[in-house]
Amino acid sequence: ITHVVNYDIPYDTESYVHRIGRTGRAGRTGDAILFVAPRERKLLANIEHATRQKVVEMGLPSTELINNKRIARFKQSITDTLAAEELGFFRQLMEQYQQEHDVSALEIAAALAKLLEGDTPLLLKNPPKATHSERPPRDRDAAPRDRGDRPAGDRKPSDKKFGDKPARSPRRGGADIEMELFRIEVGHAHGVKPGNIVGAIANETGIDGDHIARIKIEENYSTVELPAGMPKDLIEELKKIRVAGQQLKISRMGAMVASSDDPERKKEKAKKRMSSTSVKRSEG
Repeated sequence: ITHVVNYDIPYDTESYVHRIGRTGRAGRTGDAILFVAPRERKLLANIEHATRQKVVEMGLPSTELINNKRIARFKQSITDTLAAEELGFFRQLMEQYQQEHDVSALEIAAALAKLLEGDTPLLLKNPPKATHSERPPRDRDAAPRDRGDRPAGDRKPSDKKFGDKPARSPRRGGADIEMELFRIEVGHAHGVKPGNIVGAIANETGIDGDHIARIKIEENYSTVELPAGMPKDLIEELKKIRVAGQQLKISRMGAMVASSDDPERKKEKAKKRMSSTSVKRSEG
């Protein structure tokens, strides 16, 4: 194939290399185009490191450039039709129409061109300018906000709390950061790797990869430790992102344990019922 277009940047560099390799089979060459949002620059750097090649930035074509290209293509289609098609019947038909309606050949040709255009305009219009009320998307890779005299590792406590927090374990490695255990709905069955999880979370939240700890991958889900006290809106964003084709649907492990669907919880309830039944029988 001649082109591979990556509309979403892959979190896994192996997937990216596999995709773009389709343009170079059987000694052929092709183009791989990658759309990158500002907050995805870290993922782009990972791809460049893995492929040992610089991904060259392409300038977006202007409306004028696109329209000129479309006009040239339209003119060429007329030239090709004049050279290759038998036009005797249509020439005769247009002569009849011209005599019946007393219009010029140029007017007839313009009307036919408009008819050929159909519902899709031949020319693009310039996009409307953004108003001041429209907020641009947040760039997580932009310059950090002023931290004053506060050290880089000192996190300001969040005002957004979520009630009682489940028990947290300190992060290994001696970092004085309070951590919280989360569950994500992607596991071995989906082909996920720890690097995929770290890359996705770090890119979406701006959390340093060193503060994403103790990833444990199970068959259909995984657990990961993240800094405690993350805002609710950030958790909602993480629920929607995909890793290995699966939505993370991230949730605090405390909430998962309390869920009636949790298998360990069901086993515990069953044991309690059996114990209670045994006591009643012995009393009877």
